[in-house]
Amino acid sequence: MPPNHNPAPPVDLADEPRQFALLVNSVTDYAIYMLDANGYVRTWNPGGIRIKGYQPEQVIGTHFSRFYTDEEAGAGVPLRNLQTAAAEGRFSAEGWRVRQDGTRFLASVVIDPIWNGSELIGFAKITRDITERFESEQRLQAAQVALMESQKLEAIGLLTLGLAHDFNNLLTVVVNSLDVIGGRTQDPRITRLLETAMRASDRGVLLTRQLLTFGRGQVLIAEALDLNALIVANRELLGRAATDLMQLTLDLAPALPMVEIDRSQFEAAILNLVSNSRDAMAHGGHIRLSTSLKRAHLPAEAPQQERLFVCTEVADNGCGIATEHQARVFEPFFTTKDVGRGSGLGLSQVFGFASQSGGFTELHSLPDGGTTVSIYLPVCENP
Repeated sequence: MPPNHNPAPPVDLADEPRQFALLVNSVTDYAIYMLDANGYVRTWNPGGIRIKGYQPEQVIGTHFSRFYTDEEAGAGVPLRNLQTAAAEGRFSAEGWRVRQDGTRFLASVVIDPIWNGSELIGFAKITRDITERFESEQRLQAAQVALMESQKLEAIGLLTLGLAHDFNNLLTVVVNSLDVIGGRTQDPRITRLLETAMRASDRGVLLTRQLLTFGRGQVLIAEALDLNALIVANRELLGRAATDLMQLTLDLAPALPMVEIDRSQFEAAILNLVSNSRDAMAHGGHIRLSTSLKRAHLPAEAPQQERLFVCTEVADNGCGIATEHQARVFEPFFTTKDVGRGSGLGLSQVFGFASQSGGFTELHSLPDGGTTVSIYLPVCENP
């Protein structure tokens, strides 16, 4: 014979209040509760416990304004929401609310008035936690912005690459011609002019290399390197670039893994960043060059695709970069410096080197609050 169970009595489906109570008490994704006409909580369901953290005995009989932020409660927002619901037949909105533990969450709220004839006897209130949806939308928007910036820089890079190749070909003709002329004259006046022209040509060759690096047209000679050792080896050069007005300090994390990069391009990138920091502090300041091991993901990849990078940062306490200019700082020829003080190719070289090396760059800057530029380079997979 079957075991002797004591089943629960069947629910009378014709008992509407009983049905309603079962429905409300079965919902955990929504806080569904009743308020009296003055906004005091009269009922509480499991959804309210899960979303807001209060047990029924903690919240029933208290005013629902406790769920609002202090700023909104002080401004009378809860009362206005009830007045809107009573006057218009419904109130709905999204806003930040407060849990029992003090944390905030983004809520989708609906308030409906309850009438007994012409008498307002209370309100039905439904709250849903939409924080996760909001954060997902924020991540999606950030990814879309990053993708648009990446596509824009990629397009600029392709244009730059074509121009740089043509410019490089022209410079090759100029340099070769100057060499031929130099070998056929002993006139000191012409020799001095040739030397000036050669220096200008060398400058043009350097600019072309910076353009090619940004456009990923420069062939990099990659080798496994210890960034700390490379920075220390260039400390004297970096100190001269910083000048005596600056305090240059190194903060190098020990035992960093190797990275596979082009030595000369990394040296040029660090020199560019130190020079930029120097130019941002006309009356002196502090430049900090640091290295560290970090987990991060490429801007075009999902956050879950994290990997190890060696991060090199150059930070200063200079004038900073205006917010409206920060999205353009890695574009070639864009500069915030006065005419004649910069080509606008320094940061584009840094960007191109990092991208071509399988990494990326980040910039954090505040007007009058200094600037930090970070170069993320992937660690060697097979050191």
